[in-house]
Amino acid sequence: MDIPALRWLDPPGGPAIELLDQRRLPAEEAVVTCADVPALVDAIRHLVVRGAPLLGVAGAFGVALAASRGDDVAQAAAAIGQARPTAVNLGWGTSRALAAYQRAARAGATDRERIAARAALAEARLIAAEDAAASAAMALHGLGLIPQNARILTHCNTGALVSAGAGTAFAVVLAAHRAGRLAMLWVDETRPLLQGARLTAYEARRAGMPHAVLADAAAASLLAAGEVDVVLTGADRIAADGSIANKVGTYGLAVLASYHRVPFVVVAPTSTIDPGTPDGAAIVVEHRPAAEVTSFHGRPAAPAGTSAYNPAFDITPPGLVTAVVTERGVAQPVTAGTLLVLGAGSTACEIPPADIYVER
Repeated sequence: MDIPALRWLDPPGGPAIELLDQRRLPAEEAVVTCADVPALVDAIRHLVVRGAPLLGVAGAFGVALAASRGDDVAQAAAAIGQARPTAVNLGWGTSRALAAYQRAARAGATDRERIAARAALAEARLIAAEDAAASAAMALHGLGLIPQNARILTHCNTGALVSAGAGTAFAVVLAAHRAGRLAMLWVDETRPLLQGARLTAYEARRAGMPHAVLADAAAASLLAAGEVDVVLTGADRIAADGSIANKVGTYGLAVLASYHRVPFVVVAPTSTIDPGTPDGAAIVVEHRPAAEVTSFHGRPAAPAGTSAYNPAFDITPPGLVTAVVTERGVAQPVTAGTLLVLGAGSTACEIPPADIYVER
């Protein structure tokens, strides 16, 4: 990206977090500068910054920002971690940076507040570096699952806009494109905020990929016509049993893929696997304002006073998921056991493409 999705600034006037404003893409590449935690929390809630891995990075840098300002760091971390409830990475990254801060603060050095702030910032930078490395590893593992001349269908946005690296599912698509395996990337528009049409198409165009945007409702006929070889999505939280929380519309794609015997593959770092959430029923699904559905670009699209059902995510049961690709390998079948092996750092679950793909 010409402008990184997130950047730490340390100017003479004090530290800040600079975010590429994803609400204004693709028409305009503009930044939002967050000089304090309330500004960052507002940016997270209003989708200036989004995507599970990058939210983890943003949460960690938010803790570093609070520490650098001399704020109540634990209070700031709680506010950041609660900004959006479904994406587990936000709380994960925030907690890691807070723990680093607290360890340094307990060390008892003379200048312990400054040292603790540096520790939080170092942890945030480490999380960002780990995310970039995980992105590269997921691309490598996922590429092994992509056939030649692949027609890939994806949902929402999973590229460099959601990661310190090339992304999650989009990183696999990009690797396939660079390897000469990508025939077409089908991009769901992703209602109601059009993250696919606005953001994934933006990234695909910059990468020179063959791609086309389709209305979400057209995915069924596209699959029925035999125009899709694999569905690739990301995840915002993976429960211990393998249930997937991802952008609303993902569950419908999984059902369609199962019916049409097309592999449905989820790509996410192991930090997205939440062993503390036993199953899909335990995942808290964020519901967003009705205006996102009842209006379009600020103009009413439904009669005044119309209510709306607007979950930001839905839950896909593990039985509909062909494989989960992480930086540590590939889980298939997707069960509590295979995910636990990956969480322990093993790549023993890695599988050859022949075990995944159905001959057409």
